[in-house]
Amino acid sequence: MEKPSIAVIGAGAIGGITAAFMAQAGCDVELVCKHEAIAAQACGEGLHVVGVRGEHTIAVPAVARIDALHGKKDLVLIATKAYDMPEAARQALPFLREDALVVSLQNGICTDALAEIVDGTRAVGCVIGWGATMLEAGKLDMTSTGEFIIGMPDGTADKRLEALKDAMAHVAPTLISQDIMSELYSKLIVNACITSLGAICGLYLGQMMKIARARNIFLAIIREAMDVARAMRLQVKPFGGKLDYDKLMAGTGALDNLRRHIMIRIVGMKFKRLKSSSLQSLERGRPTEIDYFNGYIAKKGAQLGVNTPINSRMVSMVREIEQGRRRIDVANLEDPAFDQA
Repeated sequence: MEKPSIAVIGAGAIGGITAAFMAQAGCDVELVCKHEAIAAQACGEGLHVVGVRGEHTIAVPAVARIDALHGKKDLVLIATKAYDMPEAARQALPFLREDALVVSLQNGICTDALAEIVDGTRAVGCVIGWGATMLEAGKLDMTSTGEFIIGMPDGTADKRLEALKDAMAHVAPTLISQDIMSELYSKLIVNACITSLGAICGLYLGQMMKIARARNIFLAIIREAMDVARAMRLQVKPFGGKLDYDKLMAGTGALDNLRRHIMIRIVGMKFKRLKSSSLQSLERGRPTEIDYFNGYIAKKGAQLGVNTPINSRMVSMVREIEQGRRRIDVANLEDPAFDQA
């Protein structure tokens, strides 16, 4: 691929910034927005990107629907919410060249669902290590630096990944991993703890980690997740190269447990104003990505005969909130199902 033709589907913070910096670097990229007005802005005055890489206004070729894309694509990056990814992948199928790659840029693990639609030889997993938020329509803030980690779910050293790496490196440093599932699972555990707990209780991370019962639930989510990982024969990577889950969960004595509580209490203090993305979705009346966080752990556990009562209860509680049958309340932490945490 001398100059691959690229589509980025989803013009939120991650997708918009990715497409903008690719366009700025001269890539052949086309952005699919959800709304005509944003597509018109992207094509015209451009997307306004601020944050850790400075301030930029970047024009990006854009359309408002996937079926309006122009020509066949070598690389398709899907940056929608996880629950919208399968339909986006299906709609993109007519625009894929024979050897095209399709990348999941979602939180959680969506590679299984993606591979079912586009073929496992096309599906690419990706861990996003940098942060971003949408300030308003067409104005995006890159809030932190970091990297992309990409790879084939089966660990294949596919030559096509080099072209993908080169394109994504215009946005952030990009690494190719032959163990992408372990990298994805590492981030999944963090989301299953922080994002889902915040969704049921409505607290910032710092507030949550002051509560001993919340810390117990946090640790129980990790314990079950690691039990499932062992059944999957995954060697889970330390998150961010620093949070080593095996070391965190090692030991069963009182001092070991105290050490764990101190460690996650420190994390809570460091990121005390971190607000759950799932909580923000619920507050806007939108669904969460719970099926791709705790739901993934619970589903894999059921398939492999690993008991995951805490993760399963998290899934059911978040679904109840989505359906309006439960309130977001700190009292949710007192649910009897969490007594064993």
